[in-house]
Amino acid sequence: MLDVAIITGGARGIGAGTAKLFAQHGAHVIIADIIDGLGTDLAESIGGRYIHCDVAKEADVEAAVKFALAWKGRLDIMFNNAGVSGPDGSIMRLDMDRVKALVSVNINGIVHGIKYAARAMVESGKGGSIICSASSAASLGGLAGHAYTMSKGAILSLTRSSACELGQHGIRVNCISPHGVPSEMLLFYYRRVFGRDDVTTEEVSSAVGEKGSLIKGRGGSVEDVAHAAVFLASDEAGFITGHNLVIDGGYTSAATGLSFIYQS
Repeated sequence: MLDVAIITGGARGIGAGTAKLFAQHGAHVIIADIIDGLGTDLAESIGGRYIHCDVAKEADVEAAVKFALAWKGRLDIMFNNAGVSGPDGSIMRLDMDRVKALVSVNINGIVHGIKYAARAMVESGKGGSIICSASSAASLGGLAGHAYTMSKGAILSLTRSSACELGQHGIRVNCISPHGVPSEMLLFYYRRVFGRDDVTTEEVSSAVGEKGSLIKGRGGSVEDVAHAAVFLASDEAGFITGHNLVIDGGYTSAATGLSFIYQS
């Protein structure tokens, strides 16, 4: 893989893990984030580049794509990974200002990423791969707050509609839906659940592996998602588009409470 890739939200968590793995596979990686210190350090460590980019701002995303074109003359992979968690609680008491802030990142940010990546890829005439981060919450209700769930469902639909238009240009658009991966976002949630600020990734993985996976004792990891992104970006996935790759240990595929029916 000697491709040029932009990863939004690439300074930490799933984005950082994917940036490292892309670089290991030979990609030239641009980390687009608002966490300047972490992003710059990571980019330097993998021989990539960093650009400050708030995906809620259309001009920032356009600038990130132009940065890739100025650096390497092309853009082959766009991983729209940046996202926020937003407000929890009853739908009857949702703070709509916070909902609008979430939408500006989780939905508008994805639209911006697809829009400008597609423009660059169409102009190059060489196609490309656009990957969007959704969530298991897009497939199964009750896993997250209403606003977050809404936004991830929108990403899934946008991925499919974009694939319909862009396939004629050789551009594949796919979605990744992680479940129970101990990113900073999930760690923050579990710290509230456990009432402790020192909850570790190991504890979260163990908790997910116990009740949030069909694979006994196995929770998800950042690396699981990174490997999925590398696959979808590669030629091996050349006939895959409009697809939602769910990385959940089978959780959203089964009514786990009915496991007793398999016992003899």
